[in-house]
Amino acid sequence: MLFLMNDVVLNLDGMTMTPKITNRRFRDLPFNAVSRLGQELYAESPLLHHRRPQRAKRLALLIMAKAPAINAAQFTAPYFGCAPEEVTMRYLNVDFEIMARLAKRQEEGETDKIWTDRQVWKRLAA
Repeated sequence: MLFLMNDVVLNLDGMTMTPKITNRRFRDLPFNAVSRLGQELYAESPLLHHRRPQRAKRLALLIMAKAPAINAAQFTAPYFGCAPEEVTMRYLNVDFEIMARLAKRQEEGETDKIWTDRQVWKRLAA
């Protein structure tokens, strides 16, 4: 299972949530609490998906557990140590073909942040 976190494709195959996370408290946890967690993580470490990929994977698992249709998230912190409220976030469902192409390019060392942005986030697509 693939998940795009900003500009990095994370392979979540073989990852499972611990029993502690799957209990009743987690089921009752609203999606906005998961989003807030993402904001807090990215406020502390704007390059979380590069520097702490395991943590980014756990965040991706939480997102997918609460909203299975989502397979891409973008968290953008304006600067290191900003307030969590300043971190913007965006969620998408990326086409399987695009996700597979992104994963292949990443695997081959041809990851291009601008290409990824244009294919998925479309911020620079003018």
